[in-house]
Amino acid sequence: MKSEGTSKKKLKKVLKTSTAVVLLTTAVLSVIYRLPLCFESQNPAALAAAAFTLTNGEYKLENSKTEKPTASDQKPTESADTEPTVQKNHKRDKSTYYDSYGNHDGENKYTVEERTIGDTGTQVDNCFVKNKTGLSLDFDGLLSAKLPFSIDKGINSPQVLIYHTHTSEAYLDEDVDFFYDSFYSRTNNNDFNVVAVGDALTEQLNKRGIKTVHDTTIHDESYNGSYDRSVDTVYKNLEKYPDIKVVIDLHRDAIGTDENKVKPVFTYNGKKGAQIMILAGCDTDGERGFDCWEENLNFALKIQDKAETLYPDMTRPLNFDYFAYNEYVCNGSLLIEVGTESNSIDEATYSGSLLGNAIADVLLIDGEPPAACRCTQFREDSL
Repeated sequence: MKSEGTSKKKLKKVLKTSTAVVLLTTAVLSVIYRLPLCFESQNPAALAAAAFTLTNGEYKLENSKTEKPTASDQKPTESADTEPTVQKNHKRDKSTYYDSYGNHDGENKYTVEERTIGDTGTQVDNCFVKNKTGLSLDFDGLLSAKLPFSIDKGINSPQVLIYHTHTSEAYLDEDVDFFYDSFYSRTNNNDFNVVAVGDALTEQLNKRGIKTVHDTTIHDESYNGSYDRSVDTVYKNLEKYPDIKVVIDLHRDAIGTDENKVKPVFTYNGKKGAQIMILAGCDTDGERGFDCWEENLNFALKIQDKAETLYPDMTRPLNFDYFAYNEYVCNGSLLIEVGTESNSIDEATYSGSLLGNAIADVLLIDGEPPAACRCTQFREDSL
């Protein structure tokens, strides 16, 4: 009986020793495995210490904290110095779109010409207006007039709507000076069309504290009737979000021929962007039901001047002519073209971010105390 008890004690001792050896070996191997990652960290000592305390394989510094945003972080930012964050090396899916560097054997190769378009028309402060109406207007007076609406910082519902009548309008995939026969500048791949620009614009406005909704409904499966379909989308959003004061129909332009396309560019902080063109309509005789066109023009001039002041050469001359498109829906409604089909998607999205910053400055700094957007009544009879 005594020898049996002694054997049991020896067995327990052996098991304890074996367990200790296994645990020690595991710890040593863990440290050896994690040391390379520790030295890659900016704080390897702290990371190494943390590695001994974590059991789930994750690496976390002991003194790292996740701070909750404060109330001040969520307030609209009233600063022209708030520069957009440029997303670098964004991977876009070309599998359903055109690839400039793909196989183009047997295709004709054409040219893309860079050009900075500006300094034509009537100068208004820092910007230019191409007045195609023949009307003699006091553009300087319109620019200096107060906005008839402003952003209400006390509410948390959307006050800006971004949408696209021609949702499939697209850009070149790369910054190149050529294109091939197979380049077709329309796609529902949102990595390369105006939706990506709308995303950039929306992100910047939200970053500045202006809650913005981006409606990406496709309206141009057929070009005929695309404006009728898109205005229905606008009215649905106005009904759903009654605090909306600004409505922007974001497009891209096309300049040049089938064999030589023109891309309008400017450079800011060493980075190329696509020039923008704002379209402001006119309706002096009331034929278009566009009775707030002067207020829209006031808003357009303010954006044009602000963008040109912040980012010189960003704007092409403002296009002022007899048209309405969907601008009659609200006195804060505009159509804005960002670049052309031969601008790269990165140039266009960069401009979308800068445009968001300029619009935010106009709304947050230049606007009057909160006022409602004076929108046209729902006009099913005009559709």
